[in-house]
Amino acid sequence: MSQDYRRFHDFYPFYLGEHSDRVCRRLHFIGTSLVLLTFLALLVTGRWQWWFLLPLFGYGFAWVGHFFFEKNRPATFTHPIYSFIGDWVMFRDILFGKIPF
Repeated sequence: MSQDYRRFHDFYPFYLGEHSDRVCRRLHFIGTSLVLLTFLALLVTGRWQWWFLLPLFGYGFAWVGHFFFEKNRPATFTHPIYSFIGDWVMFRDILFGKIPF
């Protein structure tokens, strides 16, 4: 049964628990990095026809991590907004060494 979180602050520990597998976290980090790089490339080149790569990279890498390594259901299915925010916060935390890569 899915818990209802009123604040992101309460959700984030759950989110991190769903990403305890290091390979899953790495795949999230790679996917989010590709999203950032692709978005920057879209801004620079103006080739907006490639926008579809953003969710493909963002969710594709993450879901592979969940289905094959973490072996759980992605939180985005039950908490899409908090999960989206959680991915960016986890990306930042990995980038600055707060969470191991």
